Amino acid sequence: MKPPQQPDSTPHTGQLRNDSPARAMRATWRSARDKDAGTAAQAEAATGAQRGKAARADAGAPRDSGPAEAGDASMAGWQRPLASPYHPIPVAPRRRYRPWLWAVLFGLLLGALGLGLASAWISGLDISKLEHPLPEASFVLDASGQPVSELSSSKIEPVPLAQMPKHLQHAIVAVEDRRFYEHRGYDLRSIARALMRDLQSGSFDEGGSTITQQLAKNMFLSSDKTLTRKIKELGYAIKIHFAYSKDEILELYLNSIYFGEGQWGVEGAAQHYFGKPVNKVTLAEAALLAGLPKAPSRYSPVKHPEEALTRRNLVLSLMKEQQLIEAADYGQAVAEPIRLKAESGESLKGKFPAFVDYVMDEAETKYGFTEQQLLTMGLRIHTTMDLTVQQSAEAVFARQELFPASPDQKLVQAAAVVLEPASGAVRAVIGGRGEQTYRGFNRATELKRQPGSTFKPLAVYGPALEHGYTPDSMLFDGELDIGGYRPRDWDGQTRGEVSLREAVTRSWNIPAVWLLNEIGLNTGLDYLRRSGITLPAADKHLSLALGGLSEGVSPLQMAQAYAAIANQGVMQEAHAITRITTKDGKPVIEAHPQRTDVTAPVHAYTLRTLLQEAVTSGTGQAALLNGRPTAGKTGTTQLPATQEFAAVGQNGAKDAWFVGFTPELAAAVWVGYDQTDRNHYLTTSGGAVPATLFKEMMTRALQGVPVKDFPVPEEVQRAIEQARKQAEDQERERQRKSEEDIEKPDKRDYRFFENKYDRKEDKKKNRKHDDDDD
Repeated sequence: MKPPQQPDSTPHTGQLRNDSPARAMRATWRSARDKDAGTAAQAEAATGAQRGKAARADAGAPRDSGPAEAGDASMAGWQRPLASPYHPIPVAPRRRYRPWLWAVLFGLLLGALGLGLASAWISGLDISKLEHPLPEASFVLDASGQPVSELSSSKIEPVPLAQMPKHLQHAIVAVEDRRFYEHRGYDLRSIARALMRDLQSGSFDEGGSTITQQLAKNMFLSSDKTLTRKIKELGYAIKIHFAYSKDEILELYLNSIYFGEGQWGVEGAAQHYFGKPVNKVTLAEAALLAGLPKAPSRYSPVKHPEEALTRRNLVLSLMKEQQLIEAADYGQAVAEPIRLKAESGESLKGKFPAFVDYVMDEAETKYGFTEQQLLTMGLRIHTTMDLTVQQSAEAVFARQELFPASPDQKLVQAAAVVLEPASGAVRAVIGGRGEQTYRGFNRATELKRQPGSTFKPLAVYGPALEHGYTPDSMLFDGELDIGGYRPRDWDGQTRGEVSLREAVTRSWNIPAVWLLNEIGLNTGLDYLRRSGITLPAADKHLSLALGGLSEGVSPLQMAQAYAAIANQGVMQEAHAITRITTKDGKPVIEAHPQRTDVTAPVHAYTLRTLLQEAVTSGTGQAALLNGRPTAGKTGTTQLPATQEFAAVGQNGAKDAWFVGFTPELAAAVWVGYDQTDRNHYLTTSGGAVPATLFKEMMTRALQGVPVKDFPVPEEVQRAIEQARKQAEDQERERQRKSEEDIEKPDKRDYRFFENKYDRKEDKKKNRKHDDDDD
């Protein structure tokens, strides 16, 4: 069947235009396609109508009549035409793929999943600590039984928000969190602003914390400035926001925040500074209190009245700017001088925070107390603190001239632990420089840093002495390559061979690595384990000889290990608690520190003499005490070998150490930055700074203490006595032989003259005899 022809737009002539056959053909195809499409649509409609009729018939409904039936009849014999160039089959339009839609859906799914996980995590956070009162303070006592610090919380003197003046509430909100009543525990504006500043500085110094976040940090978290801590802080803040009203949060905050001078909580602060309850403080006094939480030591009205006045006036100006006070009230408060109450004795709250923090950690981890119990049960915690040693250490750390200068406000940090080798009693703990807060980061006990060359006596030379090496043993000091590890001496030179004594005194690196390889890594690790330092498997490599550790050690660990050398090879477990009693004296726990034999007394004696030489004539001379036996070792760790420090080269260090001892005390001192970067690293040489700090601390702490020598093991005493007797016997023998040698020439001379006289007489006789013969 030929496709029907469609007339052209030109007048009909009964035939196609000969001048355009292709155009005529296309027109014919279009006409056939349109007709077939119309026919197919009619057929589809008819089929639908038939199906509808069949359905109604099945349901008992009357059939339709009329034109529809006629239409059905007219289409009864219709069949869809086959595909052909003239009858193409219509193809449904293809759905367009939209990748952005899938990306949006996937993002929404991930967001929902993330929100679900975050919600579950936040729901699991425990904030029940906010609900329990803390009724009675506990006290920390020093070794003589005198109270030196009070353990308590501001909830011992809780004050309802209704009893706090409105101007105090407004002052706190104005300076700490002006959008407190608008946000949901976190302020996105503040977080974004702080994030921008952190990105610019390359640190996490900017807080961006709301009052709710500060409450969460103070109650549940440490003070370290890390991203993990900030995320936890945010989670706690969100949960607190949904669990408490704004007024309840503000009340909890004001009753728990630290106001300096050992005062937690606004009631205690008001009593301490002004001698009045908080509901009686004036606008100016409220502004002064509100300015303290940011930096209690820096803005202390007792120690820094000018800074406190400037800070107070700033708070007042913020209150005026936010329309929380009238201009007249502002002018009157600004003109008011700071009036503090008369001094009525120093409070024990907040005293010696690093030592107290160590005491609380020991009570919790070793004896099972909770922080809640320590703060509320009215306990008497008897400790090993020597107040003279503790105050001496704090006085030294307060001397700014003893520390390297920093390029900005970020302090070069330091920490120290002082203990008694004979008992393991910790006498002093310094957790850092600058302001130290309750339960803050304690660098003396929690810090983990690579110890540098201070590790050599423990990982190399101590175990080597056990394996037969002596101070005079010769060690290799040349180009060394062991499995790709190529240590270098700090001066860049080699000497071929050096004695073990010189290797210790001059702190050469190559001999230490070579010797550790000779005695075996397991030998060094075993000695460290006996010294109280257990290392992970990742540290089983030759850089162990130079203190190259994956995690590091704390000053407390190093002080305890070196104390064993001073104590004839016996390590007494470092401890701060001797016993805990109730306030009535009833015993609760009694401490029983463990004793560990690290090495034989003779080996400890030899190692101690080597460390003495390192101080008297080696790298540790800055630590030598005047007229008092001193032993120890310096150590430094290099900057990371990254592009960031490429320009610095060997002119900087990450950490500096000195660990040493006298016959009475052992101490470890660390110096460095909390976060080392291209702007913050040590530029001092070796361990000179920590060695100087050691000397200054020990000199103060031992002032007035009689000088004594290091103990000498019985075996060494016997050996010394035997050597002395042998020397005396040899001397007597030498003198006897010398006397004999002196006497023998006299006898020979006498016999010579005798023989000469006899010969003369014989000659006379012979001549006489000859004469007679004549």
